[in-house]
Amino acid sequence: MEDDPMSGKSRTKGTSRRRKVEERRPSEEVERVRKAVLEPGELADRLVEELHLREKLPGVLIERVRSMVLSKYATGPDEEAMRHELEKLATLAGRVYSVMRSIEERVPRAVFEEALVKVLEVTVRFSLTDDEIARIRDDIESTYLKAIVEPGEPVGTVAAQSIGEPSTQMTLRTFHFAGVRELNVTLGLPRLIELVDAKRKPETPIMEIYLKDEYRYDLNATLSLARRLEYTTLENVTASADVDLATESIIIRLDKEMLEDKGLTVGDVVAALSKHKALAGRVRLEESEYELPVIVVEVPKAYAHITKILKFRERLLKVKLKGVKGVRKVILQRRLEPSTGRYEYVLLTEGSNLAEVLALPQVDHRKTKTNDIHEIERVLGIEAARYALITEIMNTLREQGLEVDVRHVMLVADLMTWTGVVRQIGRHGVVGEKRSVLARAAFEVTTKQLFDASASGEVDTLRGVAENVVIGQLIPFGTAMVELKTSPQLLAKGWESK
Repeated sequence: MEDDPMSGKSRTKGTSRRRKVEERRPSEEVERVRKAVLEPGELADRLVEELHLREKLPGVLIERVRSMVLSKYATGPDEEAMRHELEKLATLAGRVYSVMRSIEERVPRAVFEEALVKVLEVTVRFSLTDDEIARIRDDIESTYLKAIVEPGEPVGTVAAQSIGEPSTQMTLRTFHFAGVRELNVTLGLPRLIELVDAKRKPETPIMEIYLKDEYRYDLNATLSLARRLEYTTLENVTASADVDLATESIIIRLDKEMLEDKGLTVGDVVAALSKHKALAGRVRLEESEYELPVIVVEVPKAYAHITKILKFRERLLKVKLKGVKGVRKVILQRRLEPSTGRYEYVLLTEGSNLAEVLALPQVDHRKTKTNDIHEIERVLGIEAARYALITEIMNTLREQGLEVDVRHVMLVADLMTWTGVVRQIGRHGVVGEKRSVLARAAFEVTTKQLFDASASGEVDTLRGVAENVVIGQLIPFGTAMVELKTSPQLLAKGWESK
């Protein structure tokens, strides 16, 4: 029967069908498993598309609805349950948007979007009615309109008073960085003066270096990067450096503990010294009575004199062994990350070099920051410098328990950066570039300002506050902005006609 060609043919067909079924089954199984193990975020995105939410709701509401669903089904995503929850929240969001949209054109976009999200959260929590949402909407609009500056308001003067008065209560000390005893940071009034004077180098430059996901939870990787960053010279790892006048050489004895702390070996030190042209072929190791061999450096002929040998020794001790220039000390800090509930490692540095640090592949360039405003301007641009100024001034005030409206600080930051470079507030910056001669003279070096203006024939149009106060006129703000002109002849004709 096995030799029967007909039987063989039917057997072949049966085998072929079985193979097709077997080939189809694994792919179906893979698809079923793939759906079952779909990431919660991917599943939520798919449901958002299926429900066409992007056509019905603003982006901020969709993102908030999505995050609320994910927070509920983060561990075990159930497609039907997620769909039901998403539909329920989307319905609430649509109701909130339909009531709130009447103020969309009357308040700034950022205010409107924040209001949408907050009102949705409150509606979900307290099951608000449409009337209650409408009352909240009207309160938001009226509060915003009250906050708008009235025409003629002297915003510069108000900003100066609002920042200047609280600054009189600030301390004059330098504190330890929060949670780090070894690191000092300038706070209080000295830091505020440093910022508004736009000093080229802060007194205590500090960087906060955040790492990418694959490194920030790894202690060994973070320690390795910290050692790589810390700028280390020969002086930092040297126990003694003696001059031998007989052999015209310098004998360097290394400190074993410091070598281990910096992650260096004797070979690393010799290699770093040998890279310099002046020292090529002049560096060697010799056995000694100490635990480590000593390094003997022959003095070049150009320095073969007792006074020059001492200068050579000083230069030799400044030779770089490793690290990023400007980063004098690196401290590792363990911090709790609120969004994940995990501890991550962050590096704090004494000294700053933003450009070189951001170029390292382990560093998260989105979160890493420095307190050096001019360095931010050079590396990231003027907009980043403006944002850093606002953040640093606000943080300095808040650390002292002082609350100042951020709009006053934003005005100061705008004045300091609107020309495209960071300028100080003083006579070499914003005030010194005022068009009014009397305003400049009223600030500093009065006699010089008046003589210079007279010599060049400057004209003062008296448009500001200071210059009008000087000459005793009403300042052109508030009601004094309005000029009312009358004609006695027309008035007389008007009365006669009556």
